[in-house]
Amino acid sequence: MEQLIKERFGQNVRIAAVMPVSGGDINRAYKAELSSGECFFIKINSVQNQDFFRAETEALAAIAGTGTISTPEVFGFGTEVTGKNPFKQPCSFLLMEYLPPVEKQPRYWENFGRALASFHAFPAAHFVPAGVFGFSSDNYIGATPQYNTPAEKWVDFFREYRLKPQLQMAARYLSRQEQETADRLMEKLEALLPEPSAPSLLHGDLWRGNVYTGPDGKAWLIDPASYVGHREADIAMTKLFGGFPRIFYESYCEICPLLPDFQERIPLYNLYHLLNHLNLFGTAYLGDVLDVIHRYG
Repeated sequence: MEQLIKERFGQNVRIAAVMPVSGGDINRAYKAELSSGECFFIKINSVQNQDFFRAETEALAAIAGTGTISTPEVFGFGTEVTGKNPFKQPCSFLLMEYLPPVEKQPRYWENFGRALASFHAFPAAHFVPAGVFGFSSDNYIGATPQYNTPAEKWVDFFREYRLKPQLQMAARYLSRQEQETADRLMEKLEALLPEPSAPSLLHGDLWRGNVYTGPDGKAWLIDPASYVGHREADIAMTKLFGGFPRIFYESYCEICPLLPDFQERIPLYNLYHLLNHLNLFGTAYLGDVLDVIHRYG
């Protein structure tokens, strides 16, 4: 950690203070102030969870590489096994650009809708080493492994590498009858999900908490769980925890119109995230999961 800080900010700087930052469930986050007066952002986790930060770095780089939406700059990640750091314990860490609170620019959500549409329209083939859907490596949705094995069809990818792993983990919460209903849903999936006209790079965890106002007053993306898929999955996720303002969706659709029956698929796409919350946080999400399974199964 010390080496990365000196490489970035200078050999004579030191960390003067660290202050906790709220908002995350998986990692602990801090604002760090240097003796030079500069600031940066630190996430930490256990030494064993360094791969979280490898995955986040790769996803942020992919999003930034489209040139459509900004993300915070990553300074580096690694492990501290000696405990010689501000936290006085062995840890893995991610060092990033600190984004101070600023006011949103005028037409913030309108401009974000157009930017996200441009992001989804960006050619995505080079993000997948083989096949059409997937990603260059596996990553995480929260703390849960997210498998990005390439697939030729969207419905196969969503079934095999999104819903099935989560349903297997959630089996302890489901009765035999509920598991049979989920199995029927898996069999019907091809009739429920259309193939996209073109694959899109996705943020992958696009709720309001992962949209942050950058220093330019525009919407920046943070905490991605990126992969190449159907852009409908990202838009569905925006509606799961409260939704975005109407102008966001109107502006998005000016560039990337949504299919007329998209609304009918929103709960199905969000079943993935509801199952993940069930598996991470417990039975508070079971009712919502079962509602979706019974609706489509």
